[in-house]
Amino acid sequence: MPTVANVLRSMWERGWSFIKKAGTIILLSTIVVWFASYFGWVDGQFRMLEAMELDHSILAKLGSTISWLFIPLGWGNWKSAVAALTGLVAKENVVGTFGILYGFAEVAEDGSEIWGTLAGSMTAVAAYSFLVFNLLCAPCFAAMGAIKREMNNTRWFWFAVGYQTLLAYIVALCVYQVGTLITTGSFGFFTVVAFVLIAGFIYLLVRPEKAKSESKVKLTSVAGAK
Repeated sequence: MPTVANVLRSMWERGWSFIKKAGTIILLSTIVVWFASYFGWVDGQFRMLEAMELDHSILAKLGSTISWLFIPLGWGNWKSAVAALTGLVAKENVVGTFGILYGFAEVAEDGSEIWGTLAGSMTAVAAYSFLVFNLLCAPCFAAMGAIKREMNNTRWFWFAVGYQTLLAYIVALCVYQVGTLITTGSFGFFTVVAFVLIAGFIYLLVRPEKAKSESKVKLTSVAGAK
């Protein structure tokens, strides 16, 4: 059994680590998101925006630049794209970003204030795709730093981050396209792509492993020689 001192010390270390993360990375990124959401160019002038002018904000311009990448995933609007992007800083930022972008000054930990508004901006299948993408994609900056430190190799670090993000994109695409086909009967080009990717996953799961096959051949040869 662990001693009381070890349990308390572990609780303190983990708790203090989160406090530092919440008080620095999360707070700073929330401030940056707020500034980029409420400031932008209107009629050639850079100024603070009203609630109805958020489409002219710095964040809207950034989100619109990358939002097309997520159209096959069902959430190709700039607000969702920006929320996924800020999630790379810290996953907790996703809820906070939605709160800012949808005009809520404060959002509870379970995000109950924003779910009704989000339900009107994306389908249930698209929302599930969004959750899957953020669950599987590259972790927060702090975790990325730990990965880089442990790998001690810049090339492999970027490979790991890229692999996680690409896997998240593929799985989210499959979830949305197949889910939409089942719920609405809609069929398109990306639906075909999703089924091809799923077939690839199945092949990778059931294909015989080369190492095992070579081992069996060697064992059979040895047994035959005896």
